[in-house]
Amino acid sequence: MGAFRSAWSVRSASGGPLRRTGRSVGRVVRIPVTATARGIRKATHAHGAGESGLAKLIELHAVNSAGDMLITIALASTVFFSVPTDQARGRVALYLAVTMAPFTLLAPVIGPLLDRVPHGRRAAMASAMLTRVVLALTMSGAVATGGLELYPAALGVLVASKAYGVVRSAVVPRLLPPRISLVKANSRVTLGGLLATGLAAPLGGLLHQLGPPFPLYGACLVFAFGTYLSLSLPHKVDSAKGETRARMTSHEHRPRGGKRIRKPGLRNVGPSVLHALQANAALRMLSGFLTFFLAFLLRVHPLDGLSPALSLGLAAVAAGGGNALGTAIGALLRSRGPEKTIALVLIVTLGTTIATAVLYGWFFVVLVAAVAGISQALGKQSLDSLIQRDVPEEVRTSAFARSETALQMAWVVGGGIGILLPLNGVLGMSVAAAFLTLGVATAVRGLLTAARRGSPHPRVA
Repeated sequence: MGAFRSAWSVRSASGGPLRRTGRSVGRVVRIPVTATARGIRKATHAHGAGESGLAKLIELHAVNSAGDMLITIALASTVFFSVPTDQARGRVALYLAVTMAPFTLLAPVIGPLLDRVPHGRRAAMASAMLTRVVLALTMSGAVATGGLELYPAALGVLVASKAYGVVRSAVVPRLLPPRISLVKANSRVTLGGLLATGLAAPLGGLLHQLGPPFPLYGACLVFAFGTYLSLSLPHKVDSAKGETRARMTSHEHRPRGGKRIRKPGLRNVGPSVLHALQANAALRMLSGFLTFFLAFLLRVHPLDGLSPALSLGLAAVAAGGGNALGTAIGALLRSRGPEKTIALVLIVTLGTTIATAVLYGWFFVVLVAAVAGISQALGKQSLDSLIQRDVPEEVRTSAFARSETALQMAWVVGGGIGILLPLNGVLGMSVAAAFLTLGVATAVRGLLTAARRGSPHPRVA
């Protein structure tokens, strides 16, 4: 017995340092992960966002953005990178025809349709996630061949993604903490999505190395988790107390046994919202245009001294970094004049695009991509701020849905122009400057005039 205890003490003595070393290594590996998780949680839960439920929406949007990026990588590898440029243009044109054209027709229907289910927003977002789980699995069988069956599924993914986006915009006001403005809340949600996109992009590239379907398998897991997160949002998300459907024009309503009440529409809340939407449509057109035009242009005519892949990567990093920077600026900006912000970013973007057309080169291509990203983020946040300020509360949620739909349609139009143009940098930037000039002509004067007059502060009788 004494010999057994002696042997056990020897084993314990020899095993103790190993266990202690293992625990030390585990702590060293675990500390960065736990510290990062605590930092992210602290950022998302700050200023009452954890108590109101906004933090959960930020996390949900991050998951949604990561899943969309994985699907984008899978489609890009099939439709764009896997074939020569001439065939790629044809494939992308087919992709636009089969997906974007029907989507343009469906987009105006999504907002009004979702207006009819204000009590089922969690279920609507969960359905949008679950739909993409099924469609990603469907696409995984066709992504390697690029068959025609891939495109209807891609259309379904676009529609589900847009439906999620519309409902998410409607949900933010319901989860708004008292200490955070709506524009700052939207910037937090957007920034969470951008960070998740940046993390998902290299992951999607690694999964693609295993085989074309693997990014889609990853997207299935991500959207399945998003389904769970959607259903775990607070119950007040499904509340529609005090809300009505937004109409484009004013209309009269007579409650039973009462007098007529005139309810304002989106065109009766002052010029700021309308002109801000026009300016943002021009910026969103530029985003869609640059996405497709530069993708093909830099593949055939890469930036000076760089390969096509590096040229595309540099432009993508500039655009994504600009968007993130614009979102961060919007979260810190305390301007009381969102009209002036929109007018300024539109004019600066036009000037940058004209300079790129005249002095076309790698520096200006990167510059215009970055400026477009910054302007789109700041312009959209300022538009959200104007809707919050000028649109009556009872139709504000529906107004967000309609503005999102209009901006998505503008992106589709810009992307279509980018596909159809010849691959000439000067010509492309000149066309972009032309439709930005139209946006400046229709929106800037009205925005500055409205800024001088101040907010109309409409009331609902």
